[in-house]
Amino acid sequence: MSTDIERQWTTRLRHRVAGKLPPEKVLPDTQPAYVASWIYVFGVATMSAMAVVIGTGFILALRGPQWWHESSVGHFVNSLHLWSVEIFFFAMVVHLWGKFFMGAWRGKRTATWMTGVVTFLASIATAFTGYASQSNFDSQWITTQAKDGINSTGAGAFFNVLNFGQMLMWHIVLLPLVAVILTALHVVLVRVRGVVPPYDDTKKVGEAL
Repeated sequence: MSTDIERQWTTRLRHRVAGKLPPEKVLPDTQPAYVASWIYVFGVATMSAMAVVIGTGFILALRGPQWWHESSVGHFVNSLHLWSVEIFFFAMVVHLWGKFFMGAWRGKRTATWMTGVVTFLASIATAFTGYASQSNFDSQWITTQAKDGINSTGAGAFFNVLNFGQMLMWHIVLLPLVAVILTALHVVLVRVRGVVPPYDDTKKVGEAL
C-alpha cells in the first residue's frame, strides 16, 4: 500500500517541492552577511511598491473614473497609485542594473534573472495601459500617438489602444496577473537558488547576519 502511495503524482510532487523548498528556505531567519549591502534592498522595495500599486489600483477599480477625477479622496488615492508606480519602476531599474553588474545569472540562476527581466517588460506594458486608461486628455494624447506605431506592427488588430474598455481590462486584469505570477516565480527561484553573492565577496557565504 505504501508503495502505491509513493507512486502517486501528488506524493512525488510533495517530495520534490519539499526537497527544493524546505521550510528554512521558504521562511529563512538568517541571510548571508553580504546581503547587508544596500543593493539588495531594492528588490524588496520593488515588491513593497508593487503591493501599494495593487492595493490602490483595487480601490480605483472599485470606484471608477468619475471618482478619481472629481473626488478629493479619489485624487489622493490616484496620486498614491501614481507615485507608488514611480517608486516601483525606480527600484526595479536599480535592482535590475545592480544585478546585471553583479552577474545575477551565475550559479544556475539564469531562470531567476530571466523572470526578473520579463517581469520588467510586463510592467512596462501594464504602465502603458494604465496611462491609456486615465480617461483624460493625457490618455487621449498618448493613445492617439501610440496607435500608428502599434498598427504598423499588425498588433493593432488585437490591441486597440483607442478602446478604453479594452485598455482598462488589460491594465486591471491580464497584465497585473502576469506581473504577479512572474514576481512570485522570481521570489521562489531566489529561495531555491539563494541570493547571488557579489564577485569580490570577502566574507564566507555561510556567515549569517
